[in-house]
Amino acid sequence: MIPKTRTLNLYLFLVATSMILVALYMQHQMDLNPCYLCIVQRVFVILTGLIALLAFAHNPHAKGQKRYAAATSLSALAGGGFSFRQLWLQNLPEEKVPACGPPADYLFDALPISEALPMLLSGDGNCAEVQWTFLSLSIPAWTLLAFAAMALLGGYQLLRKS
Repeated sequence: MIPKTRTLNLYLFLVATSMILVALYMQHQMDLNPCYLCIVQRVFVILTGLIALLAFAHNPHAKGQKRYAAATSLSALAGGGFSFRQLWLQNLPEEKVPACGPPADYLFDALPISEALPMLLSGDGNCAEVQWTFLSLSIPAWTLLAFAAMALLGGYQLLRKS
């Protein structure tokens, strides 16, 4: 039996919440510092989760459900794009990896947002470092899989008959 749309939105929210909790655990307990692209991916995990939570709480009729589903899918696809970018950086030959930049908090303290944001969105040499793997997949690979699952669930809700 396929869960109702409202239940799927709750699942999406719980997945996003779990992802952020794991990211915070890895950062604070395992001392894995997030790079620029990791931070951007977290923003899209949170955004996707918040859209799903709003859809769950609002529980709109068919048209509203489709709008929430489209927003969920777009947010997850955008986050997946940043995961893919980080995987690409991680697989570059060492001589092609971009130089490492300053910490993200310094970027926003020292530079205007118009200069800091493009640096954050494109990543740097720190994003190419593989800090942790599980089953031979790095963190952005797992994140990409989660974004793909969230986008597919959103897409399913979008195409599903009301």
